Amino acid sequence: MAFILAFTTAGDAADGLLFGWEIASLQKWALIYLGVSSLAFVVVWIVGYVREQ
Repeated sequence: MAFILAFTTAGDAADGLLFGWEIASLQKWALIYLGVSSLAFVVVWIVGYVREQ
């Protein structure tokens, strides 16, 4: 019996998420996390540049 660990669409993963999460909310929170972490990276870079001057 083959066990496949791949999805062809986001809808395929919807039934397999833990704790009853929805794929739309998971995608939304992933984008929020990426945005916040990118902003933190830019802030640290700017603070380091300003302190160097």
